[in-house]
Amino acid sequence: MTTELRAVLTMALLRLIAGTIEISAGLLMLKFGRVQTALKINSMLGLIGPIILTLVGTVGLIGLSNQLSWSKLLVTALGVLLIFLGTR
Repeated sequence: MTTELRAVLTMALLRLIAGTIEISAGLLMLKFGRVQTALKINSMLGLIGPIILTLVGTVGLIGLSNQLSWSKLLVTALGVLLIFLGTR
């Protein structure tokens, strides 16, 4: 299996896991039926989202590392950092 295909599969798997967590959280909110509990569940999702974003971005950058110059990789990584700073 090529490195690029492995990176794409890993990225897709991480996103599928994240989607499954999101759907499960929504179902739990419906099951408990309380705003207080739904907010607690939502706060946990707020932690998971950035972690998944970072992991998928990292895997993507690693997958591109042999195709891009170091300066382009640095600019891309800086862009991810700016996303995090901008959403704080």
